[in-house]
Amino acid sequence: MKPTPSDWPRMSSAVVYQDAVAAIQWLCDAFGFEVRLKIEGDKGQIEHSELTYGEGLIMVAQETAESHRDWKRTLRSPKTLDGATTQSIMFFVDDADAHCAQARAHGAQIIEEPATHDYGQDYWSDRSYGAVDPEGHVWWVTQRLRNPPAG
Repeated sequence: MKPTPSDWPRMSSAVVYQDAVAAIQWLCDAFGFEVRLKIEGDKGQIEHSELTYGEGLIMVAQETAESHRDWKRTLRSPKTLDGATTQSIMFFVDDADAHCAQARAHGAQIIEEPATHDYGQDYWSDRSYGAVDPEGHVWWVTQRLRNPPAG
């Protein structure tokens, strides 16, 4: 497998919002993402964006039902779909409890309080919580407590 471009992870996801401008601000304030790139169109709507969290990267996209690109017209926010969603995103943090408190303070709906999940000595142990953002995307935020043994 050839290496990826030096500033891109092997895999990333795009998350679609009715109001991508507000979503970008919320993701930075509540979850601690940083804006790497934000391209705005003539009307101030997001044409393309890249947010990072450590070495992770997501793209935040504007819902555009009137796009000239067929595939882009099909992308929807869960808010548009009465809360339906087809993906959830998980990312690692250093302190799940502190991260949860920050997310809650910025209006995240916590769907699972921070809890420790131990899969046994042959596997790993994590502390994680679940949150829903203002437009209905589901996020799983995880802190690794113990790695599996080398083997």
